[in-house]
Amino acid sequence: MSPASPVLSVVVPAYNAEPYLARALDSVVGADGVEVLVVDDGSTDGTAALARRYETAHPGVVRLISKPNGGHGSAINAGLAAARGEYLKVVDADDWLDRGALESVLATLRGFLAAGRPVDLLVSNFVYEKVGKRTKTVVRYQGALPAGRVLGWGQTRRFGKRQYLMMHALTYRTAVLRAAGLVLPEHTFYVDNLYALVPLAHVSTLYYLDVDLYRYFIGRSDQSVQEAVMIRRIDQQLRVNRLMLDHLSRVRVADRRLRAYRLHYVEIICAVSSILLIRAGTRAHLAEKDRLWSELHAQDPWLYRKVRWSVLGQISNLPGPAGRRVSVLAYRVAQRAIGFS
Repeated sequence: MSPASPVLSVVVPAYNAEPYLARALDSVVGADGVEVLVVDDGSTDGTAALARRYETAHPGVVRLISKPNGGHGSAINAGLAAARGEYLKVVDADDWLDRGALESVLATLRGFLAAGRPVDLLVSNFVYEKVGKRTKTVVRYQGALPAGRVLGWGQTRRFGKRQYLMMHALTYRTAVLRAAGLVLPEHTFYVDNLYALVPLAHVSTLYYLDVDLYRYFIGRSDQSVQEAVMIRRIDQQLRVNRLMLDHLSRVRVADRRLRAYRLHYVEIICAVSSILLIRAGTRAHLAEKDRLWSELHAQDPWLYRKVRWSVLGQISNLPGPAGRRVSVLAYRVAQRAIGFS
């Protein structure tokens, strides 16, 4: 590690985020060894001016990167290109980090760097901060990842259905993201799924720190993960879904456990896409659902068999109107179990 290198770069993609950006920044600014890159993605409100005030108040710690609007993926690309930290974490502008947990993460990363054995990926917990919900759901990785020791994929265990590694759980070594050639598509929502999948083929070592670091704010009516919004943007969900499937087809991994986890992840995303198309309900949407699966069958029969005939693949493809109603009901139960509903 260069003496000038921060331990951690926190990239904050921000588009018209003036009402809540300060909360995100206050949760990370001032932590020792952290640089904060606010990527203003062509905002039309006071986002840039607010970030500039933080940059002025914290020179050398906060940097504002202003760019034309290109979407969430474009903002992450810009942050990754500018990052100087040994590790990188993305914090969306309406989310925040727990400061005590952040200090634990930084201490752990410093230990790896001081020993000259940096892990490729640190995994920590995240909390659904659901509007109007007093009981908060925490996604932890106990059982799947033995805590407190450096692991190879072969030492991981089976991931539960709610334990897929969302972006919020991940702190990558910056060099891993660059070695993976990660470039997220522009003007596309839901690219966090690619961020959480593509670099894993370049991750050899990981470490699970059992702290509740990331606070995932959910419940704004215009938020991209609201079901009605996702249905309106189903073309972008499908674009990301197809890119994930294409990645699995093109990039094979030797490790059995990593291969199983990647399949686990795309099974979930394919099920979400299928249910959203069922919920949209038109003939065109149902035809698009059939097209998604038939394309996969033609592209990669092995991957098709693994995903289509998984439990989730079968539940999301029950035949006929009655079957579709059962599929949606199962999805609703899963939403409540996971805690984001």
